[in-house]
Amino acid sequence: MAGFWALRIDPADMPDPTYDPPPEGVNSAKAVLAGGCFWCTEAVFKELDGVATVRSGYAGGTRETANYDAVCSGTTDHAEAIEITYDPRKTSFGQLLRIFFSVAHDPTQMNRQGNDRGRQYRSAVFFADERQRDVTKRYITQLEAAKVYSAPIKTALEPLKEFFVAEAYHQDFVARNPRHGYVMAVARPKVEALRESFGEKLKHSA
Repeated sequence: MAGFWALRIDPADMPDPTYDPPPEGVNSAKAVLAGGCFWCTEAVFKELDGVATVRSGYAGGTRETANYDAVCSGTTDHAEAIEITYDPRKTSFGQLLRIFFSVAHDPTQMNRQGNDRGRQYRSAVFFADERQRDVTKRYITQLEAAKVYSAPIKTALEPLKEFFVAEAYHQDFVARNPRHGYVMAVARPKVEALRESFGEKLKHSA
C-alpha cells in the first residue's frame, strides 16, 4: 500500500498525533473535513468505530448558494465536506485526522482530488474551536517533519461558520449505489485502503 497517492509510507504506518487532547465533559463531538468528493470521504468515515453519523454537505460559503448546482460552479467558496459526529471516548479528533490524511484523500493536491478539479474539491479542515485548530496545525507540522509525503501538504485550516447538509440523494451515496462507475473507480479504493490498513479501527459490522 506504500505510495498511495503522494504518501511515501504504508497508511497503517501513519504516525499518531503527538498532540490530541480530548474535548472536556462531552460524550459526543463533531468534526468537519473537506477532502474532495463527499461521497468518498463519507463512505470512509462511516466505517470507523466510534463514529455515530456522517453527513455530506457544504462548508465555507453562504446558505444562499449551498446547493449542488451552485457549488459545482466552483464560484461559491464552498467545499464539499462531511460532518462527522463521534464519541470521543472511543476515538479522537486526532485519530480522525490520521485517517483523513492517509486514506480518505490526498492532502498534497491544491483545489482538486484526482480528476475532480475546482475550489469546491479543496483539502480543508473546518475547525470549530482552538483545540481543533491546534491539533490540526501540530499534526500537519508533525507529518511534514516526518516527510511522509512526496509533496507539500496543501490542506487549509478554515474556521467553521456553518455546515450545510447536502441534498438527500447525496447521503449514503456509496452504500446505495455500489455499482456506480465513480464509486467503483474512486470511492471503493479508498474504503478498501481503510479496511486493509486500519481494520482494528472499524465497526464490527463494517
